[in-house]
Amino acid sequence: MSTTRIDAAFYFDLASPLAYLAAEQALAGLGGPAPWQPVLARELPGAERFDAFRCAAEADAFREDVARRAGALGLQPVRWPASFPFDSELAMRVATYAKEIGRTVPFAQAAFRQAFAGGHDLSDPDYVLIAAAACEMHPRAVLAAAQRESIGDQLRVATAAALRDGVRDVPAVRVGERVFHGEREIAAARAALEAHSTAPPAGWGPASR
Repeated sequence: MSTTRIDAAFYFDLASPLAYLAAEQALAGLGGPAPWQPVLARELPGAERFDAFRCAAEADAFREDVARRAGALGLQPVRWPASFPFDSELAMRVATYAKEIGRTVPFAQAAFRQAFAGGHDLSDPDYVLIAAAACEMHPRAVLAAAQRESIGDQLRVATAAALRDGVRDVPAVRVGERVFHGEREIAAARAALEAHSTAPPAGWGPASR
């Protein structure tokens, strides 16, 4: 095993059900440290357009596949927000604030579950605040932070940096210069991190930020 830690990151957008599936697997461990990085998927060139299916049958097939994958992972049945796809910018601003205060993982976990286990639209501030409360983020501080220009700037900068590093969609895991795209690439990303990391295989827990 390498004796040098490798730069790595897990990129997500709370609007993506595929990122939800990847995040749940990441919580179980990836064999090395990879900080969770919020980015705006709509700014990435290869991002899945969940409002651009060619027909209703294609959309239904996608939903069925996500539900089947969630079942295979032992997750709660998927419940879709009535307005899916929803605008995730508010939630992603709060995720950026959560990263600033060291609560990225618990907030993302709670928010993903609000969206895809609870069936709630994260463009609604109430559901974002419920997710924030689950990890002891004060609602007034959350709402104030979400309106800060600096938070929006951090999110844009992080998205631009991800793009420069080769991230074209979410979910994605970057291990050094290599980027693994998609929920089905988690196993390959795990193997790459295990090959390069000297950290104990605690995975991506809250301490990973």
